[in-house]
Amino acid sequence: MAWFLYLIECKDGSIYTGITTDVEARYATHASGNGARYTRAHPPSRLLAVVEYADRSSAAKAEYATKCLSAPEKRAFCARQNVTTKP
Repeated sequence: MAWFLYLIECKDGSIYTGITTDVEARYATHASGNGARYTRAHPPSRLLAVVEYADRSSAAKAEYATKCLSAPEKRAFCARQNVTTKP
């Protein structure tokens, strides 16, 4: 089963990073206010990037590495990905 690393830009300009097996459903959960505690306090604005990984372990390692990046580094990472952003 494929796992996905995703980055969400919040309305305050901050960036939330997470992993899931279903990006659309997880984004909808965040947008509805029922997602992570962080996105309940910082509502999502748009999906910045999605990267597919073969398994949960690989996705979790990528999530940790991404969370260690600064906001400008996360934005540069997103710019390098071929993704379509969602409002």
